[in-house]
Amino acid sequence: MPTRNIAALFSLGQKISPSFVSPPTKANHLRWLWLGFGLTGIAMLSATAGALLAVSLSTKPLMQSRMSAEEAAVFSGGDISTTNLRLPELTRPVNILVLGIKVLSSELGEAPNPANNGYDPVVNSFEGLSDTMLLLRFNPQTKKLIVLSIPRDTRTFVEGQGVTKINAANAAGGPALSARATSNLLGGIRIDRYVRINVQGVEKLIDALGGVTVYISQDMKYKDDTQHLYIDFKAGKQHLNGAQMQNFLRFRYDKLGDIGRVQRQQMVMRALAEQALNPTTMSRVPQILSVVQSHIDTNLTLEELVALVGFGVKTDRSNVQMLMVPGDFSDTSQFEASYWLPNRRGIDKMIAQYLDVNDSNKKSRRALEPNNIKIAIQDSTGEPGAADDLVAKLKKAGYRNVFVAEPWKEPLSETRIVAQQGDGEGAEAIRRALEFGDVRVESTGNLKSDITIKVGKDWLQRRNSSN
Repeated sequence: MPTRNIAALFSLGQKISPSFVSPPTKANHLRWLWLGFGLTGIAMLSATAGALLAVSLSTKPLMQSRMSAEEAAVFSGGDISTTNLRLPELTRPVNILVLGIKVLSSELGEAPNPANNGYDPVVNSFEGLSDTMLLLRFNPQTKKLIVLSIPRDTRTFVEGQGVTKINAANAAGGPALSARATSNLLGGIRIDRYVRINVQGVEKLIDALGGVTVYISQDMKYKDDTQHLYIDFKAGKQHLNGAQMQNFLRFRYDKLGDIGRVQRQQMVMRALAEQALNPTTMSRVPQILSVVQSHIDTNLTLEELVALVGFGVKTDRSNVQMLMVPGDFSDTSQFEASYWLPNRRGIDKMIAQYLDVNDSNKKSRRALEPNNIKIAIQDSTGEPGAADDLVAKLKKAGYRNVFVAEPWKEPLSETRIVAQQGDGEGAEAIRRALEFGDVRVESTGNLKSDITIKVGKDWLQRRNSSN
């Protein structure tokens, strides 16, 4: 952000003095109330602007890696934000590749210390395999934030490496090669910027936000002395700090393996959107940035980063839509390693609906007939017959391809209609047919479904009132 603009905002806040304000009378009480709100907003902007100025002048650049001109050209040029006397705002749709990196000392060629009894510590580096891959699309035109999870085991072509797991791209060629591999996987989609954050940075970010409350669906227990990784969670709602959240996200010893990790990541992102992204977050950006800065590598400018955070704060939670690269698990007898095999047709449909480069030139998409939508029912109520009665109601409404899947462990007061494969229109049609439920575009449902309905207590109330 230009220093003169920050200084202007800061000075504006400093010039407003309470001594110039007369006590309000009853007649103009409402006017003074609105003025109070205005002064509060200006104070927040002033505090944010002043702190951003301090960050920009006193800390090292956000970009910690060196890229050649050829590598830098992988990312789009040009401005993505603008600043006047307000905080920065996005000017066009932007695609950001986010890479979560976990690097062990042994991966950097460091000899183990015998005194550590085999402990292989995580180090502050960006040079290893990407443990997490996300493509974020911030769209000021539609006011939507799209989060696409890319499983790290996705089998795809990586230049110089051949067909391999996509998480190898960062270790082989950094963010530029990761961006090229991601663009190739997604049909040539443009990547505007990148952000790499290592595990220590994620831990500090969660702590800076005050922790996150999540529902843990099952007991989690795992021990790895070489990494000092000790996971021991009981099922239920818990408020996790940064270190605990790291363990929750790193656990992958369930039947879904890496895809289970992707689903937990989306649960945490949804919780963050609901708990942490609010107007007060804007004033905390400088403090948060200063905490995690040494653990972040990005080609975003400070101004662009603030514009992205500002967009996220203002985005309606229903407009935060989370997807996953469509695919399936590989056959262990077919490959020497386990892969997530991307579904090209599914990717094309997803891009056409959510990630089209032009946004004004959407490809037509033939809606699925109700009979062709595969619907999974996950009951969270524990009430006998609740799932079967909902199946009957859906079939009466014309939805024939319905099955009862494993129960959803978290007790829900409101039914969730999850567009597992990104079919938000189909999920909304089901909500209209049922006349209840909360539609969510995310990938936390049954993998074999198009739509997953997680049954809540609101269904019991409707069912009982109709009997």
